[in-house]
Amino acid sequence: MNRALPGVRLRVPTDEDAVTWHRIFDHPEVMEYHGGRSAELSVYEELTARQRRHDAERGFCLWSVLDEEGRVIGFTGAQPWPHEWGAAPGDIEIGWRLARPYWGQGYVTAAAHETLDRLRRAGVPSVVALVAAGNERSIAVTRRLGMELEEVFTTPSSERTGHRYRLAL
Repeated sequence: MNRALPGVRLRVPTDEDAVTWHRIFDHPEVMEYHGGRSAELSVYEELTARQRRHDAERGFCLWSVLDEEGRVIGFTGAQPWPHEWGAAPGDIEIGWRLARPYWGQGYVTAAAHETLDRLRRAGVPSVVALVAAGNERSIAVTRRLGMELEEVFTTPSSERTGHRYRLAL
């Protein structure tokens, strides 16, 4: 696969992106491993604000992914893992989520490769990806990125099985 798709761009999310993320993620397949439905708009407003802070303070965040026409189609990027389970606090988690019409076209892999390049430039030594055990699409992305399964764990709240993948940068 080509490492970058023409026109795929990453940018720091704007206030308006919160509304877009809320709308495009409101699909049962997109949210299957994230609670089943899109969160309230206020959650995305806080998330995009936090990502702007991360970018300003750390040089990376969950960036908005734009397609060839400049439309926001989801996010990919990295942020510090905030929980006491699944990974060590402070590990840098890479993640992605796309609107359903863009699945299977290489957007996530291309955007994730760009994310890895940016993280290397920011001096991040390694990343983790925490993926629900049944999420074969995201597991396939971790493989395409060269990540290796490091641990299988159980989430404390939902008691679902998760996989932690790691990649040294």
